[in-house]
Amino acid sequence: MKTIKIKDEFIKLGQAMKLAGLVDSGVEAKFRIQEGAVKVNGKTELQRGKKLYAGDVIEYEGQQVKVEN
Repeated sequence: MKTIKIKDEFIKLGQAMKLAGLVDSGVEAKFRIQEGAVKVNGKTELQRGKKLYAGDVIEYEGQQVKVEN
């Protein structure tokens, strides 16, 4: 499982996907999230601005990324 480090208390889902290299742009993240292709902590997430905190896990196309601070 890949990890990304955040400096602040939280990171938004679209930003986290870009940081993790899951998507190339914020626009691509927006479309993938709206399509229901992204899960956060095992549940499909449709909000691009969903706040992620340390310990949260993103799942996309068989890849998992954990948020750490």
